Amino acid sequence: MHFASDNTAGISPEILAALAAVNDGAAASYGADPVTARLEAKLADLFEHEVAVFPVATGTAANALGLAAVTPPWGAVLCHAGAHIACDEANAPEFYSAGAKLVPIDGPDGKLALADLEARLPGDLGNPHHAQPAAISLTQATECGTAYRPGEIAAISALAHRHGLAVHMDGARFANALVHLGVSPAELTWRAGVDVLSFGATKNGALAAEAIVFFDPARARDMPFRRKRAGHLFSKMRFLSAQLDAYVTDGLWLRNARHANAAAQRLAEGLGRLPGARLRHPVEANELFVELPERVITGLAAAGAQFHRWEGPTSTCIRLVTAWNIGDAEVSAFLEAASRLAGR
Repeated sequence: MHFASDNTAGISPEILAALAAVNDGAAASYGADPVTARLEAKLADLFEHEVAVFPVATGTAANALGLAAVTPPWGAVLCHAGAHIACDEANAPEFYSAGAKLVPIDGPDGKLALADLEARLPGDLGNPHHAQPAAISLTQATECGTAYRPGEIAAISALAHRHGLAVHMDGARFANALVHLGVSPAELTWRAGVDVLSFGATKNGALAAEAIVFFDPARARDMPFRRKRAGHLFSKMRFLSAQLDAYVTDGLWLRNARHANAAAQRLAEGLGRLPGARLRHPVEANELFVELPERVITGLAAAGAQFHRWEGPTSTCIRLVTAWNIGDAEVSAFLEAASRLAGR
């Protein structure tokens, strides 16, 4: 019953096979290989738009370098207070932007609200004594397991662009949001005004592969140097690109996400029927946050279930994350144990 994180899951067999395939023979280094070129063409087709693509190994690198490309050292990035860049990246965005400031803004269900952003902009634009708003970062799916609709993104993007700000999207769970919403990758990104995307794969079946995707290649002019300086220009780049190439081939990324989302929905429905249970947020991806009686939580932990208490060791709100390869038996075992402990 492994629900602590989707990072605990293994690698999709298709991605392992792709790694084995590119391991045969030699290939040009530092991204000059045919696999990396093929990946960029595939992502251009996928997003229905010209793109500049930069594979990196971690989501933190994708976020920090992507934001650094659109935020000067004196800039400010408006983000949700619970965003990964604000809470879980050890100041990497600030470091790689050479000092830009993160401005956390709270909002329900992990989302930034347009009205709250409107209240902050234009803010201190033009005032040399204060950080200059330069970007808005959206997390898709959010850290609360919810998804921004294309219309919500478009409204925020219009506000950002009206004031000269760029729009960044942390897409560590982009596939999970996409399959929940049933829209195209284009509709959820550049058509809604997104300028740069951290395109995640690691949480959804890859080994260690993310990509920074620019929808205006002119914005990526300095990225080759930023990526090298950050230590993410891999000499054997084909092994990152092969993972991402296999990830988007034949809909693997969408199948994996649908499976994880379906398991999360099943958990939400089962737990939601228990006495004393309450879901904190709508379940729109592969994460759910549920309040349970203490006896249920301690009993589940004693039974071997793995999860996080979300607000500290005494909290009765737990976070459950379903991975791309979660088994039906694991979900059933968890629900049966929770039902028994709840006295149902």
